Amino acid sequence: MHPTLLFDLDDTLLDTNMESFIPAYFQALSKHLLDRVSPDAMSRALVHGTKLMYENNDFTRTLQEVFETDFYPMLGVSKQDIIEAIEDFYDTIFPKIGGKTRQRPEAAPLIDWALSQGFRVAIATDPLFPRKATYHRMRWAGIDPEKVELTSAFEDFHFTKTYPAYYAEVLGRLGWPEGPVLMVGNDANRDLLPAHRLGLKTYFVDGGSASSPGFEAGRGKLADLRPWLESVDLSTLEPSYKSSDAVVAIMASTPAVLHSLTSSLTAAQWRHEPRHDDWAMNEITCHLRDTEREIHQLQLNLMLEREDAFIPRPDTGVWASERDYLNEDGPSALRAFFAARAESLAKLNNLPSEVWSRRARHAIFGPTNFLEVMGFLADHDRMHVQQAWKTLKQF
Repeated sequence: MHPTLLFDLDDTLLDTNMESFIPAYFQALSKHLLDRVSPDAMSRALVHGTKLMYENNDFTRTLQEVFETDFYPMLGVSKQDIIEAIEDFYDTIFPKIGGKTRQRPEAAPLIDWALSQGFRVAIATDPLFPRKATYHRMRWAGIDPEKVELTSAFEDFHFTKTYPAYYAEVLGRLGWPEGPVLMVGNDANRDLLPAHRLGLKTYFVDGGSASSPGFEAGRGKLADLRPWLESVDLSTLEPSYKSSDAVVAIMASTPAVLHSLTSSLTAAQWRHEPRHDDWAMNEITCHLRDTEREIHQLQLNLMLEREDAFIPRPDTGVWASERDYLNEDGPSALRAFFAARAESLAKLNNLPSEVWSRRARHAIFGPTNFLEVMGFLADHDRMHVQQAWKTLKQF
């Protein structure tokens, strides 16, 4: 299995210095829109919209939707009236502020080497920028956006690096790859800690011993990463998704991933079966909806009610044909799954640690506990996201 590398962008692959770059960015945008919006209004709207994106944990809303809900009303203009000028800014003005950054000469050769080795590569940058802006920043680093498999941007991501669910969303968008996974970044609090909480191994770029969080698999200069990868036992980079943080992150990410993967599907694509014995997206979504409502919520409620609960596990294998999932409305089923999953997550928020260790008896697996049963749920999510990703790759 080929390893998966997740790379932070700013101050990892590209010397950015956000303290000087962000003011230059805001000033350039304000100047470009000066005939339509006052600089003070623009600054307030940008800061407030960015804050809302940082805080978002709603898997039904992309960060773009979160940002724009308040951004345009705060400006006092409609999106329709100003979007052409904003697009022109990202096409013609934003590329010019690349002078505020500095290319790391080792970055592009490192990405090219990783790709030549068959590694899967994603740019796991905080998705606070539009895709156009992120692609410009990648080019400033000497990296061709078309070469990497995935780049996070605010148009189709739902979480920022504030949450471990961001890293689960990245992996879900990659189809939950099997094998080693390594997150490479320079910020212990945003690149390493949330990834570690999901269960990923991390590499701390430019991390000195005094600032080390202590759990990273490796650290050093960016130029040290290739020899480190060539020498390390890659099997030690296998992720573990067994903690309560990981379980909740995966559960939150699944609706977000499906929201993005299915956003542009036609009715025919919802019903497309790659092979006769494969499930179409309609069937996958209906299965997730009914399993959440009729099995996972039942199991969760039983374990929350008492210690040593017996956990039933009905056979769901016949539901697809018995309930004629193929001919249901996929988007409606997905919305119902979102609602059911939101109910489940609300019950898991801020649970004390003793509940996660509560004993239970599972109909299939025997003696178990709350965390392990919730882990089965997260594994079920990952399996069906893999299935959905493979199905959509057939189009």
